[in-house]
Amino acid sequence: MAGSINKVILLGNVGKDPEVRQSADGRKIVNLSLATSETWKDKDGERQEKTEWHRVVIFNQNLVGIVEQYVKKGSKLYLSGQMKTRKYTNSDGAERYTTEVVLGAYNGELVLLDSRDKADSFPPPATADDYDDKTTGFTTADYQRAKDGDLNDEIPF
Repeated sequence: MAGSINKVILLGNVGKDPEVRQSADGRKIVNLSLATSETWKDKDGERQEKTEWHRVVIFNQNLVGIVEQYVKKGSKLYLSGQMKTRKYTNSDGAERYTTEVVLGAYNGELVLLDSRDKADSFPPPATADDYDDKTTGFTTADYQRAKDGDLNDEIPF
């Protein structure tokens, strides 16, 4: 085999509020648990469900900021990272292993999938006034035309 890939993609719900802690060098690290579920009908036609829990660790500082601000218990997330197993010693002195999905400092992906109807989960939607910006040239009229679906203007280049 010429190479290999270690990539995990999950779409699920956060089991409890994310835990944010700091490393010795001051960087923030997020730990969260993500539940994925599958459902099926058994041979008797009864609906069955199985939930799998995944430990997720986020080192990417941009993603940490997003999780701190917007993610809470019950949030629906899409994420991709790498599967990693690490060894540690518990408080009783026994060696243990844990397997986690890791979104590293320079890789990983996180998408918030909750609807914008959850007002406390997301920032308020942008308004036309937010787009009156002299530096970009994007005006309220441009915003309104885009909102109304009138995008058939000539492209200015």
